[in-house]
Amino acid sequence: MKIALATWFPRDPTAPRGGVEAVSVNLTRALARIAGTEIHVVTFDENGGAPEQLGWEGATIHRLPRASGSLLGFARGEGRRRLREFLHELGPDVVHAHDTYGIMTRGLDLPRVFTIHGFIHEDTRLKGGWKNRMRAAFWKREELAIWAEQPHIIAITPYVRERLRGIARGVIHDIENPIDATCFEIQRCEDPGRVFSAAVICRRKNHQALVDAVALLGPDSGVRLRMAGPVGEADYGESLIASIRDRDLTTRVELLGNLSVPEVREELAKASVFALTSIEEGAPMGIAEAMAAGVPILTSNRCGMPYMVRHGETGFLVDPEDTQDISKHLRELLNDDALRLWMGQAARAFAENHFHPNRVVERTLRVYRRAIGELLPEARGQRSESAGVSGCSTQHSIQNRRRS
Repeated sequence: MKIALATWFPRDPTAPRGGVEAVSVNLTRALARIAGTEIHVVTFDENGGAPEQLGWEGATIHRLPRASGSLLGFARGEGRRRLREFLHELGPDVVHAHDTYGIMTRGLDLPRVFTIHGFIHEDTRLKGGWKNRMRAAFWKREELAIWAEQPHIIAITPYVRERLRGIARGVIHDIENPIDATCFEIQRCEDPGRVFSAAVICRRKNHQALVDAVALLGPDSGVRLRMAGPVGEADYGESLIASIRDRDLTTRVELLGNLSVPEVREELAKASVFALTSIEEGAPMGIAEAMAAGVPILTSNRCGMPYMVRHGETGFLVDPEDTQDISKHLRELLNDDALRLWMGQAARAFAENHFHPNRVVERTLRVYRRAIGELLPEARGQRSESAGVSGCSTQHSIQNRRRS
C-alpha cells in the first residue's frame, strides 16, 4: 500500500514543534514498520528553498517550499494547487491529510482520509483582539466547509466527534493520536514535588493558572513547576515571566523553553505530576505521553481532556479558571505517595490501550483500506448509484455508531 501523509513534519524529528508534528513523526515511523507499506510524507517547508527528498526510518520525506504570508491564503490557493499536482504525480493508493493540509486536499480525486487535530478558529479567537476575531471567522468558514466535504475523518477524541455533529457528511472514525513507543519504556525516578507541563506558551494553554496555583500552595509546599515549550504569543510570555518574577516565584517556577524528545523523557521520568490547564484543547500529546510514562495527570475538565483522563482514577480534572480548585487537587496529589503511584499505574494501562502506536496504526490501516475500496473501479458504480441516500445513512452512522 502506497500511503501519502500530507502534514507538517519537522526538519529535526527529535524536536517536533507542537502536537501535529509529533503525531506525524510517530505515525510515519509506525506505518513504515508495517510490511507491505510504502510511506511518503509530503510537507511544505516554511523556510522556502528548493524541493527536497530524503529518507527517514524507511519513509520518504518530500519537502516543498512555500513563501511566507497568510497560511489560510496559501492553503486555499497556491498550496492547494501545488500539493494536488504533486500527489497526482506521486500516485499514492491513499492520501492522509492532517491539520491545514485538509484544506489543500479538498476535492482531491484520490482515496483520502483527514485527521482533525484541533479547531484553528477557536485557537485564533482565544488569542484576543478584534483582528483575531476577524481571522477566526474566516478560519471557521473554511474549517466547516472541509469538515462537510471530507469522505473519511479521523476524530482523535469524542470531543472532536461532537463538534462535527450535523456538519460532517462523511464517515467518522474514532482513533486516538499515536505516541512514541519509547514513552512506555521510561524508567521512573520521581523527584518529589516536581510538576511538569509541556505546551506552547500562549493564552489558550493557560500557564498563568498553574503559576497562580503554585503561589497559593506557598513556599513550604515543596512544589516546583517546570514548564516546557516555546513562546507562541510574545506578550503573553512576557506577562508570564513578569508574574513569576514579581511574586518571587523564580525558585519554584521555571520556563524550560522548547525541549528535545530525550529531554522531555527525562522530565517525565522525574515528574510527580503532569499538569496542563488549557482553556481549549483536543487531545494533548503531552498528556498521552505522561500517561504512558506512568505519571498522574492534573488537567482541565473541558473539551477533549475529560476523554483522556478519568477523574479520581488516572488523575484529576479541574476547572482551568478556578485557581483554588487547581491548587487543591495539586496539593492532594503531591501529599499522597500511594495515590500518585496508583494513578500512575492506571494511567499507563489506559495509554497502552489507547495511544500505543501499534494499536493506532492497526486501526488507521483499516480506514485506509476502506477509503481505497470505495474508489476501486468496481466500487465507483455502486457508490454513484447509492449517492441519493448516502446523506441520511451517513448522518445516522455519525450519531449512532463508532466505526473504528
